[in-house]
Amino acid sequence: MNIIDLKNQLKRRVGMLAVIVVLLSIPAIAMQFTNEVDWKTGDFIVMGIMLILTFLLIEVSIRAIKNRSIRTMMIILFVVLFLLTWAELGVGIFGTPFAGN
Repeated sequence: MNIIDLKNQLKRRVGMLAVIVVLLSIPAIAMQFTNEVDWKTGDFIVMGIMLILTFLLIEVSIRAIKNRSIRTMMIILFVVLFLLTWAELGVGIFGTPFAGN
């Protein structure tokens, strides 16, 4: 592995961490202005874990899958699974026992 690859990986990881911080700060800021957003500490922890796992899966896909179309499909799959899980936890679109309402 050369220096350029290491720099690209570091940039990608820093970018992913920045996205996680920004996404988690949105509800934290919204809670200051409205009572409609009511996240508890556990909500932030669960969302942080979900975001980290999603970004780790994306990182592994980027590294391991050389075929660009398959890699893109896997990344889309991970993002869709994340969004469906988030929606289920938030409003219970599938009615599973771990739904948010």
